[in-house]
Amino acid sequence: MAVTIEDIKKLRTMTGAGMKDCKKALAEANGDIDKAVELVRERGLAIAAKRSDRETSNGCVLVKEENGFAAIIGLKCETDFVANGEDYIALTQEILDAAVAAKAKTLDEVKELSMSDGITVAEAVTRRSGVVGEKMELDGYHVLEGDNIYTYDHMGKHTLCTLVQLTAANEDAGHKVAMQVAAMKPIALDEASVSQEMKDEEYKVAVSKTKEEQVERQVNVALKKAGINANLVDSEDHIASNITKGWLTQEDADKAKQIRETVSVEAAANLKEAMIQNIAKGRLSKFFKENCLVDQEFQFADGDKISVGDWLNQQEKGMKVVAFKRFGLSAD
Repeated sequence: MAVTIEDIKKLRTMTGAGMKDCKKALAEANGDIDKAVELVRERGLAIAAKRSDRETSNGCVLVKEENGFAAIIGLKCETDFVANGEDYIALTQEILDAAVAAKAKTLDEVKELSMSDGITVAEAVTRRSGVVGEKMELDGYHVLEGDNIYTYDHMGKHTLCTLVQLTAANEDAGHKVAMQVAAMKPIALDEASVSQEMKDEEYKVAVSKTKEEQVERQVNVALKKAGINANLVDSEDHIASNITKGWLTQEDADKAKQIRETVSVEAAANLKEAMIQNIAKGRLSKFFKENCLVDQEFQFADGDKISVGDWLNQQEKGMKVVAFKRFGLSAD
């Protein structure tokens, strides 16, 4: 049976497959549309399975709020060519629309939702993967519920989206704080929201770094007293290079190594614990200021240096951030 262009177009509309694949399937099915659909889908599943171990570093991230429920979802793929396709973005949007309409709380719930053609979201993703010949996977599903939720798609590029919920309705404030979340990558709302495990780890790192700096400081003082430039002997590679260049004598290099060995041990043994703890606590405070949303310096305050929390209070007394969500394709 001859394959007509009308049948090819119809099959393409039904499956999303390429014109050549549709023509081939129709030819094998002797023009039977239903059988051709199954052939296209079976091949799509086979292709998707073969690509299951591939890395998905591109994709489409979208965000939506409707009737007090908001969500971000990412549909990942292998290349930006596929990610930027109208069909791919449309599929991501259809999945997000279904998720928001159903008020799905988890990604597993989203995968089981029905699409417009009666198949599940998970099946739709797998079939699309087979059509384009790339691995695809859903990732980054985040939700917020309640009033005063604001959305932001960073630069409209569908690669990074944020959600922000405020205690009061304020479109401008919500938009700007959502932009802050995108730009400054906060890890928590405030200090109280940081897990104790993370606090302990950051404090441990701060103590270790402080001790290293204090020991290095005393080593540099000792080197200076010996008439040796500390910058010339700060690593084995630099020492060898600077000797070759004639900037450092072998005698001074040997002396510097001896000073570093002896002073390091002595300095480490005589560090004042109270001083170390105070400096480490200061580092931890700085960590909170840089990584907790309400304490971060607000980036959209017309040049004024002010925290996010204080800026919101200026816009409307008592207004605060309730929660936020952020998801992007890049690992940051």
